[in-house]
Amino acid sequence: MAAVKIASSADVDERAQVGDGTSVWHLAQVREDAVVGENCNIGRGAYVGPGVRLGANCKLQNYALVYEPAQLGDGVFIGPAAVLTNDEYPRAVTPEGRLKSGHDWTAVGVTVGEGAAIGARAVCVAPVSVGRWALVAAGAVVTKDVPDFALVVGVPARRVGWVGRAGVPLESKGDGRYVCPSTGEEYVEADGLLSPAG
Repeated sequence: MAAVKIASSADVDERAQVGDGTSVWHLAQVREDAVVGENCNIGRGAYVGPGVRLGANCKLQNYALVYEPAQLGDGVFIGPAAVLTNDEYPRAVTPEGRLKSGHDWTAVGVTVGEGAAIGARAVCVAPVSVGRWALVAAGAVVTKDVPDFALVVGVPARRVGWVGRAGVPLESKGDGRYVCPSTGEEYVEADGLLSPAG
C-alpha cells in the first residue's frame, strides 16, 4: 500500500478518512468526517467539506472548493478554482437580521458521477448531478442535471455535444451513433441519453 502524503501546511482533520496513496498538498483542508478514496490528489488550497465523499483516483486541482454533502465517484476531476456549492437559498442572516448558524439552513449537495470532469472556475449549483464521464467546460455554471457523457458549456450550462471516456468530443456517424476519435469506442444516443454501444 502506498503511503498517504500530507503537506505540513495542510489541515486534515483527525476524523477524516484518507485513502492509501493519496496526496494532500499545501494549504489544503480536509474537514471532519470527509472520506477521500485511494490514490487521490488534493491540490494546493483545495477544500473538502465535512462528510464529503470522494471515490478513488480523484483529482481536486488547486483551490477547488467541494462543499458538503457532495459525493464524487471514482476518477472525478475537479479543475482549478471550481466550486461545488451547497446552499440553495444563500443568506448570511435570517429574515430577522440574526447571523445564520448551521441550524438555520439545510445543506444540499452536488453529485458527480464516475470519470466526470468539472473545468477550471466552473460552478455547480446544488442540488445538481453531473453524470458519469460528463465534461463541464471551464467557466460554466451548472444549474440543471447533466446526463452521462454530456459536454456542457456556458452560463447557464447547456449541452453542446457528447464526450467519451477519453474526454474527447465524439463524432457523429449518423442515425444516433457516435464514435470517439481517440479510442474508437462507439456510443448510441436514444431519447436524449448516450450510452456505450453493445
